[in-house]
Amino acid sequence: MSSAIQIHAGKTALEHLRTNGLHASDIAVIPAAAGGPKGLILQALDQWLFGEWLPSAPRERSLIGASIGAWRMAAASHADPVAAFQRLGDLYCEQRYPEKPSARYVTDEIHRLLQAFIGGHEDEIVHQPLHRLHLLAVRGRGLLAAPQSSAKAKAGFVAATFSNLASRAKLAKHMDRVVIGDMRDPLFWLKAKFDHFDTHFSSLTPDNLESALLASGTLPLIMEPVRHIPHAPTGTYWDGGIIDYHLALPYSRLTGGKEGGLVLYPHFTDHIVPGWLDKPLPWRRGSLGKDRHWLDNVIMISPSPAFLRTLSRGKLPDRKDFFYYGTDHDFRIQNWKLAIAESGRMRDAFAAFVERPDLSQVLPL
Repeated sequence: MSSAIQIHAGKTALEHLRTNGLHASDIAVIPAAAGGPKGLILQALDQWLFGEWLPSAPRERSLIGASIGAWRMAAASHADPVAAFQRLGDLYCEQRYPEKPSARYVTDEIHRLLQAFIGGHEDEIVHQPLHRLHLLAVRGRGLLAAPQSSAKAKAGFVAATFSNLASRAKLAKHMDRVVIGDMRDPLFWLKAKFDHFDTHFSSLTPDNLESALLASGTLPLIMEPVRHIPHAPTGTYWDGGIIDYHLALPYSRLTGGKEGGLVLYPHFTDHIVPGWLDKPLPWRRGSLGKDRHWLDNVIMISPSPAFLRTLSRGKLPDRKDFFYYGTDHDFRIQNWKLAIAESGRMRDAFAAFVERPDLSQVLPL
């Protein structure tokens, strides 16, 4: 029977699997991609990883995410991550919008979602004993530094899109990366400059957690930008996935640490797209070019084609479903929750691999 998951590994990670198998103590970093409802398909796997497997080998771990990935990693940092992932999934599914919601309406709805998700849990998330949580957001430059209307913001993103078409280096003239995270974590592998984007590091605190999560998931033009995050650089903030859609980061710098230096990447697809604006650019899909070595120590788990074929409409839940189902919210919610329920098969497949690694299942990353 076809497996519900695909496993891809970089060359260092593959050699580790051959020699040592896979143990929770090996895992130093867990990235979490942007991608909206697609991230929901990882719920059962997330619950098992953070509720059972990783706690079996306590150690400091860096959790880093953008957009829905940031929200997932905040769920992982709750005292009860299993309940938090359930709450996040339920709240995300239950979003309801009129046919043409305003940016203010969507922003208010997401604000309510986040309050229901993390309200009362801010201290336990930020001060989690072992997890070191880092949330990615984008701060505008140039036309995007402080747009005073949606038309001006649109002009800024049009300019950014054309710049990105030429290169990500040119996109860096329009926006900075901001990492709002746990200052207990030295994060040496990320702090040394690795690409063209200016990267700012700010402290994650109970009083800025919600605004950081909101900024990390603020969709350009669909939502109003976040104009202030306490303890972060002054500016206008949008979705962290614009720069770091699938978190193409220099993970291989971890190799050689005292503890295990593997990166475990639960992902909803089998390739890495560097930035949100790269989605329609096939030449930037699934390859980091000269930076491919960044993924040498990464193990990526994703749903298999056979698994996807069993889902409603033969695909993951995604943002386009809001338009496909329109105001038939109950039907969309039902199908999304059915998909999430199927995620248990991904959990079971990975748990079986951990118990008895079958390297014939592992593909090169």
